[in-house]
Amino acid sequence: MQLLSLLEESPIIAAVKEKEGLERCFKTDCQVIFVLFGTICDITEITARIKEQGRTAIIHADLIAGLGAKEVAVQFIRESTRADGIISTKPALLKHARELGLFAIQRSFLVDSLALAGLKKQLDAFKPDAVEIMPGVMPKILKTVREYTGIPLIASGLLSDKRDVLAAFDAGADAVSMTKEELWYI
Repeated sequence: MQLLSLLEESPIIAAVKEKEGLERCFKTDCQVIFVLFGTICDITEITARIKEQGRTAIIHADLIAGLGAKEVAVQFIRESTRADGIISTKPALLKHARELGLFAIQRSFLVDSLALAGLKKQLDAFKPDAVEIMPGVMPKILKTVREYTGIPLIASGLLSDKRDVLAAFDAGADAVSMTKEELWYI
């Protein structure tokens, strides 16, 4: 299944930062789960738990303790877990993930106009399966990014209430990713 189809079916993404939160997200309708915690010792178990629940597991490769910024980290994820994809700020990891058949989601921190221009250049050079825009509370910037790319946009970071979530969708986001658990139920 394509990532856009998954996001259309389940546009609220549970971004989980600890095992207790992982268990709580299984009580929601969120079908896509971003894993923002773990180590090379337990990521296989974490991913297996997600897959047991019939959910899509996307691992934030940059946040897993013990994984490095080399392509072998993606190979480890592919061979040792049942993950469906990765999130990373590193284009080389994302390219390798696509080569291995994993979803590749580029996380981009848009803190100024230079970062926005850099994102456009990156997306022109390499098309990940989706781009996660942080912080996600910038509707004007989300609209700008939507204007120059057709790939799925995920708003993430600093979304604090339902109004922020709706503003992100109105601005063109295809999905929102949040660690704030009460927003998983919107």
